[in-house]
Amino acid sequence: MHFIFSDKVVLLFDFWSVHSPAGMVLSVVVVLLLAVLYEGIKVAKVKLLHQALKSLPPPADQQLIAETDGESTCSDSPPVSRTRLRWFLCHFGQSLIHVAQVVIGYFMMLAVMSYNTWIFLGVVLGSAVGYYVAYPLLSTV
Repeated sequence: MHFIFSDKVVLLFDFWSVHSPAGMVLSVVVVLLLAVLYEGIKVAKVKLLHQALKSLPPPADQQLIAETDGESTCSDSPPVSRTRLRWFLCHFGQSLIHVAQVVIGYFMMLAVMSYNTWIFLGVVLGSAVGYYVAYPLLSTV
């Protein structure tokens, strides 16, 4: 197998059959956007993990230290059951985002396995653009 420069390719499904230069440009743009979306999903997953960790109650030994210092943690912290529900919902959201990330990742891998150079370059450029755009958003965490 080797990479080829061609405007004829079948990507992922039988109905995604490209037979013209315009179709190839459109397909490269779609694959590029998938790669950008993949990088954005990775950042969203990290931000959601950060929110989930913030919603967890502090460990029991830290609560004891705070209470012995004269601080009351009960009045300004949410009830444990509400906190655990919030953590569960964040974890469920993370699981859904992970599934989307895996599916899009496999779609990109299968698109590259068409051995079409234009599609490969679309995935590489999309990953670069997605990383460039999405990763500065991590500084807001």
